[in-house]
Amino acid sequence: MMDQKPNIYLFNPTCEYAVANQNENWQPNRILQKMESDLSLISLYLGNKNDYVLIDSLPSPEFIASLKQFNIEIPGFITKRELLQNQHFINLPKNKLLPWGWSPASHKLLSPLKKSCTSEFQNSPVYNWLPGHRDITSRKFALEILTRLQLTIKNDFILPAENKPRICTTQNDFEDAIKQWGKVMIKAPWSSSGRGLQPVTKTPVHPKVWEKVLGVVKEQGFALAEPLLNKVLDLALLFEIKKGKVNHLGNSYFYTNSKGQYEGNYLNGFPGTIDNAVLEFADYMVGEIRQPIINAIENSEMATFHEGYFGVDTLVYSDKNKLRINPCLEINVRYTMGLLALRLEKLISKSKKGVFSTYFVPGKTYFDFKNEMEVKHPLKIADNKIESGFFSLTDARTDSLFGAYILV
Repeated sequence: MMDQKPNIYLFNPTCEYAVANQNENWQPNRILQKMESDLSLISLYLGNKNDYVLIDSLPSPEFIASLKQFNIEIPGFITKRELLQNQHFINLPKNKLLPWGWSPASHKLLSPLKKSCTSEFQNSPVYNWLPGHRDITSRKFALEILTRLQLTIKNDFILPAENKPRICTTQNDFEDAIKQWGKVMIKAPWSSSGRGLQPVTKTPVHPKVWEKVLGVVKEQGFALAEPLLNKVLDLALLFEIKKGKVNHLGNSYFYTNSKGQYEGNYLNGFPGTIDNAVLEFADYMVGEIRQPIINAIENSEMATFHEGYFGVDTLVYSDKNKLRINPCLEINVRYTMGLLALRLEKLISKSKKGVFSTYFVPGKTYFDFKNEMEVKHPLKIADNKIESGFFSLTDARTDSLFGAYILV
């Protein structure tokens, strides 16, 4: 049997910003570069031993040893610097290039590897960057899918049409939205993990808020305003699309902070703090919206321009003591932390519940946090699975500011 050709993984969660910028030479700011670098090993959990993960610096022997406690297939690692110089690796026959998300910048970085990939990948919709790719990664595209769903799903629990987001290009547009809904959330067309959000809860609106919001319009062409809903639960449906056909992979339950920024995912179900009635409603609504979402995506530009994974974020909210759902709050046309969480569940015992979370606290390193957590929550393993405790998913160096971990 022939050896399987390797997939090449790259963790670039700033891909939406790169798409917004459109320049293939775009670089994230220093703190976002640090985040990508510190978390770059996250992609190892997506691949297997035949694959490679592109990183800034090689993982420590201690970190590799920690992975060997589990049945994790550890891929190969190659630094971005070596990638440009290693002709053997450039010529090595490969299967697919799998960045976290595509952008003009990730295409440029990975371009030396394209010619050695399979013909299947070379003929796929993601092999080259096209204007259509930019369109489907915008929140405007998610609004188009939401509009289709509101027309096709005949269910009283769906977000009413009068509450769908509005595209705004002027201060007057935003003021009209505030007049209609009172409290609003303003969103940049391209951003990720809850960044690019600006809640407006008070009038008159502070000049600094106007400066920020109108700055987004100047930079990206428009912004979206939507009513600030009384959130009860975050839920994402996870999919893969290939040759225009969509396959549902599972669901992801995540949690965010008060600003709507991603904090983590629940593993193996919810903690006991979430109301059963909410969980039953969420379960019922997934059954109602899953096929309409698949139909809408298969009949959209995404069927032409994307191949690979994507996630549709939804929002369960309370409206005058009645539960409702926004069936398409966002579409993440890339890998998602939810998909990663599905893969990470295999590391913990089936009978146990846990969380997968990312770490960043200004002024405190992930290295110090990890050392504290390992003392507070010692790791207990049985049959190569986590029974309880803290496990670091990324390498904690003395200068690491960001990290990812499981707590069971």
